Amino acid sequence: MGNLGLSELIVIFVIALLVIGPRRLPEVARGLGKAVKAFQDALKGSSKEDSESKGNPQ
Repeated sequence: MGNLGLSELIVIFVIALLVIGPRRLPEVARGLGKAVKAFQDALKGSSKEDSESKGNPQ
């Protein structure tokens, strides 16, 4: 996760809890997780297409 330590993650969580609220936090976290997964899948698809196009020059 880069250079984030435990104390930084706790601070981010507390700020998110204050801004978003305890009722909506799970919903927002779920949506964020889905967005990150979709982004990673898109990157994998893009790199797969790049490697396939490099392997078969036309």
